[in-house]
Amino acid sequence: MSDLQIRNLRPEEISIAVDWAAAEGWNPGLSDAACFAIPDAQGFFVGELDGEPVATVSCVNYDDRFAFLGFYIVRADLRGSGHGLRIWNAAIAHARPRVIGLDGVVAQQDNYRKSGFQLAYANIRYGGTVAAPPGPPGPPADVVALDTIPFALVEADDATVFPAPRSAFLRAWIKTSGHVGRALLRDGKLAAWGVIRPCRTGRKIGPLVADDRAAAEAVVQALLASADGGEVFLDVPAVNREAIALAEQLGLKPVFETARMYTGPIPPLRLDRVFGVTSFELG
Repeated sequence: MSDLQIRNLRPEEISIAVDWAAAEGWNPGLSDAACFAIPDAQGFFVGELDGEPVATVSCVNYDDRFAFLGFYIVRADLRGSGHGLRIWNAAIAHARPRVIGLDGVVAQQDNYRKSGFQLAYANIRYGGTVAAPPGPPGPPADVVALDTIPFALVEADDATVFPAPRSAFLRAWIKTSGHVGRALLRDGKLAAWGVIRPCRTGRKIGPLVADDRAAAEAVVQALLASADGGEVFLDVPAVNREAIALAEQLGLKPVFETARMYTGPIPPLRLDRVFGVTSFELG
């Protein structure tokens, strides 16, 4: 067998990894590839045999302290061949000496521990079909389009729930065609905000950040109204009981679970404010 050749995916090739993730059942967003390239265009890798892709992985460096790993996939017929370990090591080397996070399938936790990852908590994907909220069109007066909020407020709020700055990514995530963002203001302050985007199947809400369940629900209802119902997915930290209660209130059911793991300490995060994870691939 020929040697595995590992190289960076060019930004326009990141769709390869996204397509493979879709085939694995991860249901990526329709515009994820373009947005994911923004934080670290050198953070996506492909392993090739005779010019054919056989493995992918990403390890996106957000700053000089934190990176996030995703898209770790080996072609089914070549699993166990050692190609996965080689491309994994390339991704880890790209991130060193940063702390690395990932959302891994639960069955792989032991393997991730061998690479220095420790379990922080579980994330649970909830999904189901929801009806568009009843009532007159348009959100309540205190719920506004997210892109009308001063971006500095969104940045500051995101810093309470994510381990590193990701301003350029957030700008793109909010403004990308097809993505809809809503925010709730209380006494002129940002109390909740979220984004819904079209995916291969249905739509996903994420991020969804809120001071409390009532604020999160107000934003969710506005996002659902913009989507006119249909199949919806929400990725929820299992440690946030109010977020789970909201997902269940919406009639959503658990689809699968991931293990959020890190290789070292991260800044304290307000997980009680995380009602929806942005992405299992980029954190």
